Amino acid sequence: MIDLATVDVLRDRERGVPRYCRFRRLIDMPAPASFAELTDNPEWQRQLEAVYGDVEEVDLLIGCLAETPPPGFAFSDTAFRIFILMASRRLKSDRFFTDDYTPEVYTRAGMEWIDNNGMKSVIGRHFPELAPRLEGVRNAFFPWNRG
Repeated sequence: MIDLATVDVLRDRERGVPRYCRFRRLIDMPAPASFAELTDNPEWQRQLEAVYGDVEEVDLLIGCLAETPPPGFAFSDTAFRIFILMASRRLKSDRFFTDDYTPEVYTRAGMEWIDNNGMKSVIGRHFPELAPRLEGVRNAFFPWNRG
């Protein structure tokens, strides 16, 4: 067995990824002054303090996972901002979404297929048993009907 989280933390350290508090400051977000400001989970506060001793030493990955998410969100604000930055950069740097996003590359039929499909149709096509849960749902990323 391999501990993937530990591998990720070690890789981040080797690559010079800033620690959690420093990273938040670099993206103009306030850094927590204590473990209690990082997470509202008292057990995690104790564990983080036992491992790190100082909130400034918390690794970025660990801080993102421990951070209390905003109400209604499944993951932390910091992780969300990282996702937004990385997703937009990936789209802007992929030639198949920029310069080569043309009928000459994809064909006219291919472009129509792309335009007429989304996550909802992909889910419906590959998991037809979920179709009733998606009826009337405009977007697959919105709440689904309860079965």
